[in-house]
Amino acid sequence: MKYFVMLGDGMADHPIPELDFKTPLEVAHKPNIDFFSQNGELGLVNTLYEGMPTGSDIANLSVLGYDPKTCYTGRSPIEALGLGIPLTERDTVFRLNLVSISTEEDFEHKTMLDHSSDKISNAEAYELLDALRAEFEHDTLKIYRGVSYRHIMIWQDIDYGYTMMPPHDILGQKITDYLPGGPYGEQVLSMMKRSYDVLMAHPVNLARMKAGKKPANCMWLWGEGTKPNIGNFEEKYGISGAVITAVPLIQGLANGAGLKYIEVEGATGEYDTNYKGKGEAAIRAFQEGAPFVFVHVEAPDECGHDADLKLKISSIERIDAEIVAPVKAYLDGCGEDYKVLVMPDHATPIELRTHVIEPIPYAIYTSGKQGCGLSYNEENAKKSGKLIEYGHDLMEHFLSCEGE
Repeated sequence: MKYFVMLGDGMADHPIPELDFKTPLEVAHKPNIDFFSQNGELGLVNTLYEGMPTGSDIANLSVLGYDPKTCYTGRSPIEALGLGIPLTERDTVFRLNLVSISTEEDFEHKTMLDHSSDKISNAEAYELLDALRAEFEHDTLKIYRGVSYRHIMIWQDIDYGYTMMPPHDILGQKITDYLPGGPYGEQVLSMMKRSYDVLMAHPVNLARMKAGKKPANCMWLWGEGTKPNIGNFEEKYGISGAVITAVPLIQGLANGAGLKYIEVEGATGEYDTNYKGKGEAAIRAFQEGAPFVFVHVEAPDECGHDADLKLKISSIERIDAEIVAPVKAYLDGCGEDYKVLVMPDHATPIELRTHVIEPIPYAIYTSGKQGCGLSYNEENAKKSGKLIEYGHDLMEHFLSCEGE
């Protein structure tokens, strides 16, 4: 038996007036995903938990079958694992976003314009990080490169218990009510203010502004946490596997769970990612003996944060055509039974531009079995009457269920 998980980050949405109050999943042309739903099990699942962050860290932990309430220690430590950064018990890890904030007001009253600084390139980001390193690094504080706007800061021997707001949750809002607090709040705020002065004067940002791009003019710290302890996936479920993603967070989950991480050239974590390459990598992973393959695509989530309806629909269609279609063709012809799980990790509604806690649609297909006859979308999932209350129960259900 082969197992294929296709996770479109943030695919789920709310009815949109421009779509006659349908969702992107309802209008997108996705015949292969719809085939799995129509011939399989369709339902709803809760992947986010009340009282916990509404991020992809919590959601993907639960999708992989881990109860976040027992193993979650923060988002950034998981991303650090994904970047291969060794962690100790002394470390407090922060996600460092290079963000764009407004330039007119005093710092405390600036507006969060873009959590990704216009999808800043790696080359530009790394130059800016070098400047931040020169300004802030010392024996117990280090800054590490990630991808594009996503980076890591590790500060040893501090007890930072304050929860910082993810910048993508406050787009278009004043940062006034979301500044750092707690015992080290003044020091963190001081660094963020200094970063603004350093970055605004940097040649990279002067060139970006001259070219009409937003400057990456502030390091925004969030996602704080300590070294995690994620259980081994194979020991938990008796099956080994591989993960394909462009996002350090998901790579970190793979590394923590003992799943093989497969890098794909041209995979960006944005809309312009290498969809075809991810599909080809999934097929190779199966051919090389991996019984379980998990493909993660960030694009729909980024389109949701950017409120780009056209690209969100297009990203779903490209997932279907360039990843799901070739993988389905391979599985149909491999001479072995197989199962497929299709789902987002959470909803990222265009109207809200951030994640929301609500049940999301999943579809499970078992080769050779009959199904519900319903295409894959939020409304049909509601009609199914099926609800998995806790996301961390879904993986066991997927691996063990016999189909309908």
